[in-house]
Amino acid sequence: VQLQASGGGLVQAGGSLRLSCSASMRNFKIIAMGWYRQAPGNQRELVAGITGTGDIIYVHGAVKGRFIISRDNAKNTVDLQMNDLKPEDTAVYYCNMYVQPRNWGQGTQVTVSS
Repeated sequence: VQLQASGGGLVQAGGSLRLSCSASMRNFKIIAMGWYRQAPGNQRELVAGITGTGDIIYVHGAVKGRFIISRDNAKNTVDLQMNDLKPEDTAVYYCNMYVQPRNWGQGTQVTVSS
């Protein structure tokens, strides 16, 4: 399993970013995936989850209405559209399997300035 997240950066509060994850795994289209984040000093937390068929199964309360998870099974990618970003969204963002995540990659840094 190889997961490569990209699309992070520095943005002002209220701005938007779109993260993308390229997944190298067998049977990707049947595997539920998730986006996670870890802020300095905090534990890694699940931000959003999506089934293999594209149904949303989880959205963290702090991002509800602002973040949208999606996937493209033809390209083996999972995206996270992040709108109305807030300084508290600052973290390293990772994608991984929704159930029993493993082999964490480097993630992508998202920094939101106030």
